[in-house]
Amino acid sequence: MSSQVRLHLLPSARCLFDEPIHVKVTGLRSRQVVTLRARATDERGVVFHSAAIYRAGDSGELDLRQDAALCGTYEGVEPMGLLWSMRATVPHKYFHWNKALSPHIVRFSVHNGVDVEEQERGGPLVEATNERVLMVEGLTREVVNLGKCTGVLFTPPGGGPFSGVLDLATFASEKRASLLANKGFVVLTMPILYDKRSNIKFLELDDYQEGLRFLQRHPKVGSDGLGVIGRSKGGDIALSLASFVPGVRALIWINACSANIGAPLHYRGRRILSPLTSDLTKIIATSEGASIIKFIFGDPDGEDNRTSLVPVEQADAHFLFLASENDLNFDSRAYMESIAARLRRAGKDNVETVCYPRAGHLLEPPYSPHCRSGLHGLLREFVLWGGEPQAHACAEVLAWTKVVEFFRKQLSCGNANN
Repeated sequence: MSSQVRLHLLPSARCLFDEPIHVKVTGLRSRQVVTLRARATDERGVVFHSAAIYRAGDSGELDLRQDAALCGTYEGVEPMGLLWSMRATVPHKYFHWNKALSPHIVRFSVHNGVDVEEQERGGPLVEATNERVLMVEGLTREVVNLGKCTGVLFTPPGGGPFSGVLDLATFASEKRASLLANKGFVVLTMPILYDKRSNIKFLELDDYQEGLRFLQRHPKVGSDGLGVIGRSKGGDIALSLASFVPGVRALIWINACSANIGAPLHYRGRRILSPLTSDLTKIIATSEGASIIKFIFGDPDGEDNRTSLVPVEQADAHFLFLASENDLNFDSRAYMESIAARLRRAGKDNVETVCYPRAGHLLEPPYSPHCRSGLHGLLREFVLWGGEPQAHACAEVLAWTKVVEFFRKQLSCGNANN
């Protein structure tokens, strides 16, 4: 390594997962061309990496907040491009980092010359490690038994009362819940699909109601109503909770459907919603080795699907709908507009909609590697999630800000102000 070159991660090499990091390089030669790299390994051992070529200024410095990448896994001025543009070394891999207790480790390095393909000789000029944590100091994590399902509860430090949020993840994941709890909410996350796919004959809304009841009984949760957030399958279950179960004050729906997807939904021992019709012959194969499934679903507003449509007109919650225009899993924008129109026809003005151009299905908290394609958890085949990496990364920053602001506004215990 060079004794003069320095790689600075500011304000600290340790930060929260959803916080930006300011990357600077000093001590280079005037106008020196270098390659900056980032590398990380996810919880399943899959390696992700990114690389971009830069030219230092006359002073021999680089500042990723203002200097443009010439080429690589991204181009232009992208302060966090080394993070969101990381790609797996094998195709169709999602970056799994779902356990909140473990920090996400990213290794940054600077290499002399044009070195995007990792063919450097003599090693890096300098390296630095970014530790991205999911829990602020004092935040507690507790595994809780919810009957058939196991959830994970995150509680902020302090006596409360705090606003309570139920985070519905299609499969078990702690990332979004822990990051939300960092903002001053008591957050319980529970998976929608907590059993093997082959064992699922129907889903029971009662199981997810248990999550609401748990939060309502929690001594640190205020009594002003609860928030619910869900994406994909979690989104239609969130709609169903708001429509059939009292106590939901604020609901965030992200790239989901307006109808019940996948399996019949039961509540209190009877079927309340049929599954939306689908036609697997409409799956579109692509040259990328992953399929587009967006068009397999029937029209939720059609007569043949009236028993699958979630009756959101019954809900009293405040709604925030976030949809990506390039979602290749669902026609999210159309579903969002349909739900909003139905609510407004019912005389409800408690609806906010936001659409993100060129963003894909997997709209998550910011600064994860963008996943364009991956294994579908139910279909068990590779699918395209959609999204242009740069636009998708921008949408994640904007959407995450919107999520936090919405819950702070609609859930008014007064402590969610971190």
